[in-house]
Amino acid sequence: MTYTGQVPNNVRFAKKFDEAEDAFIMTLRIEIEDLAKHFGAIKAVDGVSFSVKKGEVLGFLGPNGAGKSTTMKMITGFLAPTRGTIRVCGHDVLTDPIAGKASLGYLPEGAPAYADMTPDSFLRFIADIRGLVGTDKKRAVESAAERARIKHVMFQPIETLSKGYKRRVGLAQAILHNPPVLIMDEPTDGLDPNQKHEVRTLINDMAADKAIIISTHILEEVHALCTRNVLIANGKIKFDGTPNELESMSSYHNAVCVSVADIEDSVLSALLNELAFVANVEPLIAERGFRVYPKDKQQITAELSQAIRAKGWQIDSLFAEHGRLDEVFRNITTQGDV
Repeated sequence: MTYTGQVPNNVRFAKKFDEAEDAFIMTLRIEIEDLAKHFGAIKAVDGVSFSVKKGEVLGFLGPNGAGKSTTMKMITGFLAPTRGTIRVCGHDVLTDPIAGKASLGYLPEGAPAYADMTPDSFLRFIADIRGLVGTDKKRAVESAAERARIKHVMFQPIETLSKGYKRRVGLAQAILHNPPVLIMDEPTDGLDPNQKHEVRTLINDMAADKAIIISTHILEEVHALCTRNVLIANGKIKFDGTPNELESMSSYHNAVCVSVADIEDSVLSALLNELAFVANVEPLIAERGFRVYPKDKQQITAELSQAIRAKGWQIDSLFAEHGRLDEVFRNITTQGDV
């Protein structure tokens, strides 16, 4: 057989497949398989599996006691699991804990720090622990302080700082070594709206080149921060998907609130109930008009508007609801084990 210098198609395909697989592995930053933590008879975490890629901000949702903090402590190596596998940037946290911990930054709940230290001395202490020296240490401390916006309080005792600034000091230590993975437990809990905005801005700015897990019970964070959500209850995962997918589980998803000028409610209600794409109609409590529920949660805004205008009526207001996360949260977390 004479060699022509051309690579056979099957070899080229195999090479491309291997390259694509390698690229996927490089972006996969956190891998959790069948993770469990039992405290005697109490199953705090019971068979949890999920992964997080570079560029994802995973909102870890659930009620108090659901197993969120326990799971995060196991990912960071703070707690040993009863069973299961945890890999951070390819490093098994149980068999290669130093490499795994070096790849992540961790902000525990409440952002604990040494109260008698200043942010400057605290960050330098953390830099020493991380093995940073010389100009690398100085650059890391300055960069973390700048990104967390704490430069003007760097030499005040941490115990004198507000809750918001203490949380920012905690964030600064978590990002000090520019880790590819960030684990943050309730990073905005207890902060005022301005402080929440600043912390969320910082997280969003870092999101593109990191894999981030944020534990929260604040539902507004679902859209403000997260590209994906995992909802846990009673130690088990009940939902894993995008914020829009979570919202679409609401009974209010794509429901339309509508009011019409100079038309009796009974007349408008009769028309709405006759429409083929309408499943149910209910009067609005705090204002004029009705909430119209579509069949199969389909979008009906255009069809509804057309049907009303065909009567020659003037629409006062008409808007579609996206869904109510609090309703979805309650439904998922209070149902029995599946």
